[in-house]
Amino acid sequence: MEKGEEFVYIGVDLGGTSINIGVVDEKGKIKFTNSIATEKGEKPTDLVMDIIKLIDRTIKDLGNCKENIKAIGIGVPGIVNQETGMVINCVNLGWQDIPLVDMVENELGIPTFVDNDATLAGLAEYEVGVTKNSSSAVFITIGTGIGGGIIIDGKLQVGFNGVGSEIGHMLVGENYYDCNCGRNGCLETFASATALVNYTKKLINENELKTSIIDACGGNIDKINGKIIFQEATKGDKLANMALDRIVKYLGIGIMNIIAILDPEVIALGGGISNAGDFLLQKVKESVDSLKYFEGMPVSKITIAKLGSEAGIIGAAMLGKYKLMK
Repeated sequence: MEKGEEFVYIGVDLGGTSINIGVVDEKGKIKFTNSIATEKGEKPTDLVMDIIKLIDRTIKDLGNCKENIKAIGIGVPGIVNQETGMVINCVNLGWQDIPLVDMVENELGIPTFVDNDATLAGLAEYEVGVTKNSSSAVFITIGTGIGGGIIIDGKLQVGFNGVGSEIGHMLVGENYYDCNCGRNGCLETFASATALVNYTKKLINENELKTSIIDACGGNIDKINGKIIFQEATKGDKLANMALDRIVKYLGIGIMNIIAILDPEVIALGGGISNAGDFLLQKVKESVDSLKYFEGMPVSKITIAKLGSEAGIIGAAMLGKYKLMK
């Protein structure tokens, strides 16, 4: 990159297994990427230093054009204080009250912002994805857990205390196991990829129903994953469809709850489960339609997100742009 060539933003997507970083232009296009494995270290701050080193290395790879970088955005799988840039809690990384923004800004001297990773994936879809130009949008990421991003009138909604948009922790029923948060009945224990696999194993262990899932996983049920379940469901396997119908039922409940409270223009489904595409989408739409609370009720447009694994980096970078424009 030549000095003065263009202004860009750095987006950091911090995950449990890897730290992915990208240089993104004003239009949300990724120009350059780097990544390293997530090493937790002895202290939580060790990982922060790894992030700082990766950003610094990326700046050097770009030709040391720090003046071209307008801001750094970081997406973390946890809860953030918007005012202080403090990561309040991040269970998977063992973080509690980590002053992430201060640490990065003190080392690199570049304006830095942090938010929840699912919220930022929602921002990415709003900036350059399927919810662009909508008046209001809710993004639901369905993977190991369930996360969310809410945008109303072009503004990210995270609530007064920064703990909003936690769609996965909406209570939707009584379940046979507790959520990692300690409560029972969270949506992600019914409708995440983890929930789908758990319930499929439960059905296999408790029923004599024959299923092609056993052959598909080589006879080892510990190798069952969401992809296999959807694959066998599309072939008509009864047990696979029983498991799938359960997550669709509860996704419908969760989505109808969102519609009842926010009535967004668009709801986008992302994360690994969304790779099932139209097969999943049609079932979810039917579930939502069955839950309408008056005849002829209009509901949000429900669609599959389009940015995939790039959403984390783009959303983190666009957070920098979003914050500087406020």
